[in-house]
Amino acid sequence: MAVLVWRCRCGRGLEQSFNKNRGASASAPSLGKRSKYSGQSVKAMPMRLLTVGKKRSRGTQLLVEEYKEKLGYYCDFEDTLIRSNPKLTSDVKVQVEAEDTAMMQQLKSDDFVVVLDENGKDVISEQIADLIGDAGNTGSSRLTFCIGGPYGLGVQVRQRADATIRLSSLVLNHQVALIVLMEQLYRFVD
Repeated sequence: MAVLVWRCRCGRGLEQSFNKNRGASASAPSLGKRSKYSGQSVKAMPMRLLTVGKKRSRGTQLLVEEYKEKLGYYCDFEDTLIRSNPKLTSDVKVQVEAEDTAMMQQLKSDDFVVVLDENGKDVISEQIADLIGDAGNTGSSRLTFCIGGPYGLGVQVRQRADATIRLSSLVLNHQVALIVLMEQLYRFVD
């Protein structure tokens, strides 16, 4: 089985090409800000998405399934939905702590963890490409993205994070953040 490698050509269009064999792909024209991995081959790392919430809306789930299928051609991709408010409490602090514990149980010690949080670092698409490339150089076995529920993420997951980012200066509903993240990840494999 051939090692899956993607050639990062992160110009404004963010076109990516994968090369399952040994050949190289043509380079993209320079279109503005580029990733530091532009023109380099980067090993595709397994990715996992951990989200907290109740059953997703039908539209959200359809989009997630479509992106999962597309991403699955290029890397192992896993999507895990952690039940919101597992203790069925009205106390927000207890709810967040229970979700935090459930998410921590899903993380492995060698995961590279990226937390999506409204207080995280603002990133542009090229910086997400850099983050993915950097994660592959850490010796981590998997890249895991964490999206909290309606009240955000708990302390343990925030402390465990290798990187904390935000996708927008707008506060996004966790289902909207999920779709935006999936689309950004797909930019690097399309």
